[in-house]
Amino acid sequence: MSLQTHYQIPDLPPAGVNFQTPELLRALVAAHRHLAELKGCAASIPNQAILINTLALQEAKASSEVESYVTTQDELFQADLHIAEWISPSAKEVARYREALMHGYERMRQQQGILGNGTLISMFQLLKNSSEAFRTSGGTVLKNERTGATVFVPPQDGGSVQAHMQALERFINDDAGDDLDPIVRMALIHHQFESIHPFSDGNGRIGRILCVLHLVQAGLLDSPVLYLSRYINRNKGDYYRLLQAVRDETPNGEAWQAWVSFMLQGVAETARRAVRLVGDMRSLMAETKQRMRRELPKLYSQDLLNNLFRHPYTRIEFVQRDLNVTRQTAARYLRQLADAGLVREHSQGKHLYFINVPLVDLLSQGETD
Repeated sequence: MSLQTHYQIPDLPPAGVNFQTPELLRALVAAHRHLAELKGCAASIPNQAILINTLALQEAKASSEVESYVTTQDELFQADLHIAEWISPSAKEVARYREALMHGYERMRQQQGILGNGTLISMFQLLKNSSEAFRTSGGTVLKNERTGATVFVPPQDGGSVQAHMQALERFINDDAGDDLDPIVRMALIHHQFESIHPFSDGNGRIGRILCVLHLVQAGLLDSPVLYLSRYINRNKGDYYRLLQAVRDETPNGEAWQAWVSFMLQGVAETARRAVRLVGDMRSLMAETKQRMRRELPKLYSQDLLNNLFRHPYTRIEFVQRDLNVTRQTAARYLRQLADAGLVREHSQGKHLYFINVPLVDLLSQGETD
């Protein structure tokens, strides 16, 4: 197998490749079933912002870990308190990922489902806190992290990058003329994006955001609540091997099929885990609601319950904003919840915050199951 330093970016879909083999069709059935379960389960949560906020943060953490930006759950939730001096560099990267993901989702909704290059560029600029757009000069190569050897050389001149991204944009937004399943399209789009490698940095993370946004675009999810990066992180060796195999091997279709199979399995596995997590969150919300009504009937409101699950670590300011109450009232609410054992009060320096411990435990457990 020879190193493809000059891999020819193909037109999509790749010619002559059968994406309807018995193996792929079985994998597609599983992926669609679990995605449909997730879509229905997510819709049962009364406030979608709870899931979008919480699960997008988990996706951000997992995706950043693929790129070796490692942060703990505590650092992650502390960063979500927006207290500047507590935010580590890794946590800042994670926070920017979620911001980019949510920006892309909102922009796609505003543009009637169009997922264009302008959206990708604006997500990159948020992720990297940069004004750059697509690469305009050469020098970008992909290397083996362990050996330092060059593995792949993406398109080098700016004109080629621009042309390939325009072609990819058309493929993402126009499925007329082919019978590809949307999840297969997602796998092809991700591979093509990573091979074009249009940005100076952050391509892996933007490429993974592109996956979940395409599933939303195709109507398979209502919101970006699938964190596929966890599967990729757990199978990083296979991910990079199969990604590169398509570039290295003579195009006979088998490498493409293996890549698509890997991604289909990832969608099914990730959606299945997410269904379980969302179901557990729903049960925990119902249990907390019952306790609030029973033990603190004058305090209970759906908005307060939503706040505790949208922000695993919450602050007086968050309750004040979400419930439109005074700071004094918000503080009283949280201290009553703490006295009842529904949240745990923490102080650090001049800052005070409150932790929904059962929710944090649930999310932390989800990392290891």
